[in-house]
Amino acid sequence: MSTGCRGKPAANKHRMNTELSSFAARLRELISRPRSAIGDSQFNGLALELFALQFQNNFAYRKICEVRKLTPQVVEHWTQISAVPSAAFKELELTSLAPDERTAAFHSSGTTEQKPSRHFHSAESLEIYEASLNSWFGENVLSNFRFPISDFQLVCLTPPPSQTPHSSLVHMFETVRQTLGEPESAFIGKLAADGSWTLNFEAAFDALNSSPVTRHPSLLLGTAFSFVHLLDYLAEKNLRFHLSAGSRAMETGGYKNRSRSLPKMELHALITERFGIPPGKIICEYGMSELGSQAYSVASDEWQVTGKIETTHHSSLATHHFKFPPWARVQIISPETNREAADGETGLIRVFDLANVFSVAAVQTEDLGVRRGDGFELTGRAQQAAPRGCSLMNA
Repeated sequence: MSTGCRGKPAANKHRMNTELSSFAARLRELISRPRSAIGDSQFNGLALELFALQFQNNFAYRKICEVRKLTPQVVEHWTQISAVPSAAFKELELTSLAPDERTAAFHSSGTTEQKPSRHFHSAESLEIYEASLNSWFGENVLSNFRFPISDFQLVCLTPPPSQTPHSSLVHMFETVRQTLGEPESAFIGKLAADGSWTLNFEAAFDALNSSPVTRHPSLLLGTAFSFVHLLDYLAEKNLRFHLSAGSRAMETGGYKNRSRSLPKMELHALITERFGIPPGKIICEYGMSELGSQAYSVASDEWQVTGKIETTHHSSLATHHFKFPPWARVQIISPETNREAADGETGLIRVFDLANVFSVAAVQTEDLGVRRGDGFELTGRAQQAAPRGCSLMNA
């Protein structure tokens, strides 16, 4: 365990709070602008400024940078900033927050045998997280909705926040719930005896069955694992729902042997079949507890919708290109050379997220991806990476 912020002079702590708080306030202002555009030059300036602040105030991160000889004095571009492996969040307190400033900690998901990553937050850092979430979620998940977003009926396939206080995904869904003004009963998941996530199928049936009555569209949010469990239950009961027009679904995370695994297009075809949600309204999300922002994707136009699961030819053409918001950048890094891979080549996904104001902005993930223009295609996990999936989150 690192020493965190012990030994830091009070004057430095005050300066840290002032400088980081000032940066956070300016970033919130940028994020709040509709369709905020942050050009390359502006992003680079913000990234270098944040790197200097994190080098100064995040002692575990500073030590890593000094060992690599990558300091604010020599780094000239954001692509040169030292990235921390996501696994380092398991061993180090990679935060600029003193222990008494931390009001929340998001833990990575995984098997119970694994030590989780810890991403510490304060009330101020959660404001950044929620501003980033509301802006990019609204643009990608709630876009082109013709009515007030309060018309959505929310169905979250996870346990409520009271049962999962360290889940960044549940905090994300709770933020959406509060934005939509939905009741706490929107969460239809629960914890099983072993701490894994499961569903209250009776509550799910009631929520889904009310959509045609209220004429309000439904917004289904959950992990791929939870969707499979719900879909299998509906198949067993021979149930189908025709959710109101405008309904949509967002799925994220993986399976990790907690259910049968499905190719993404097959999962989405089953969602269409059982809920009546068209493929163009099924959104994928990519996020991590170590990040303050999320990426979203829908199937590319190469896949022509046929409504049939057995169309393997079309399924093989379907790709999902993820995009982070303008206040984040992605690199695809070759594990052999540690340099950026060429367009179309597979490498490790590295994210530089300005919303990580109080932790570390540059995070090296263990996920593999391929650069696709200004986005990326998620292709899997690195061979030696520990399994990860929000579906296995323990409280």
